[in-house]
Amino acid sequence: MFLALSVIVGATAAWLLYARAGLPLLACYLCGINLATACAYLYDKFAAVRGYARIPERLLHVLAACGGTPAALVSQIVLRHKTVKRSFRMWFWAIFTAQLATLAVWAHYGWHA
Repeated sequence: MFLALSVIVGATAAWLLYARAGLPLLACYLCGINLATACAYLYDKFAAVRGYARIPERLLHVLAACGGTPAALVSQIVLRHKTVKRSFRMWFWAIFTAQLATLAVWAHYGWHA
C-alpha cells in the first residue's frame, strides 16, 4: 500500500513540475521516480525497524531500474539500509552499471529527439 502511495506522490510531483514549472518531461519524470524511490526506501527502513510488512526487494530494484537509482543510492547511504545483503547489492550495482553504460553511449552518440 505504501509503495502505491509513494508512486502517487512521485507522479504528482512530476505532473506539478511539468504543468506548473514547465520543466522538460524527462526531468519531471526523473524527479518523480526518484522521489517515489526515496519514499519506498524510507518506508522499508521504517518497516524493518518496526517489524511491519516490507517492500519486496524486487520492487525496490524496479524503481531503481526505472530511473530511481540516484535516490536508491543516497537512501542506502543515508538510511544505512540494504547495504549488507549481497544478492541485493549485486542486482543494484548491475542496474547502476547498465544505466551508466546507457548514459555513456547516449553521451557519445547523442540523442536526437
